[in-house]
Amino acid sequence: MMSKSLTTASILAASSLLLASPALAHTGTGIAGGFSSGFAHPVLGWDHLVAMLAVGLWGASLGTRGIWLLPIVFPVVMAIGAVLGIAGMPFPAVEAGIAASAVVLGLLIVFMVRPPMWVAGVIVGFFALFHGHAHGTELPAAASALAYGAGFVLATGLLHLCGIGIGSLGNSRIGNFAIRAGGGAISLVGAAFLVGAV
Repeated sequence: MMSKSLTTASILAASSLLLASPALAHTGTGIAGGFSSGFAHPVLGWDHLVAMLAVGLWGASLGTRGIWLLPIVFPVVMAIGAVLGIAGMPFPAVEAGIAASAVVLGLLIVFMVRPPMWVAGVIVGFFALFHGHAHGTELPAAASALAYGAGFVLATGLLHLCGIGIGSLGNSRIGNFAIRAGGGAISLVGAAFLVGAV
């Protein structure tokens, strides 16, 4: 029953993500528009997209507590990172940190790593700071910080939900293989971005 609900919710989340306006993530130029720009940023930036899906996937593989904890920790800490970015606080190697998040989270999925829940929360929170800082520093000049932040937090939550829905398919041998393969693909995408960031 829960698996069916998660799958339905994931389909609805994926459908709503298709309604996002185009964005140019990481150009440094910004796009006017507040909520719509914030919503589009994580959806249309591949480095953000795969990391957000990975958080949901990994959370689903950790069980019920992971399903709820990781998708809460990530947006909360990401919002803190965004405030630091908006305030102009320097943060080292933001792009490399974002790319590394996809590599590490993807590998955690591939190898089905199940650390204590607090360790999983720290890992996810650490990477969320990089994602949030990037969102904060790329706040469009004409946008409301609050509307922009609400947009990217909502899109992030929907992407986590998509990852959780996909992760709920792991109750079979084929589903388990597909999830691990997805983790490998996420790591490869992250590695490609990491090469470009260093």
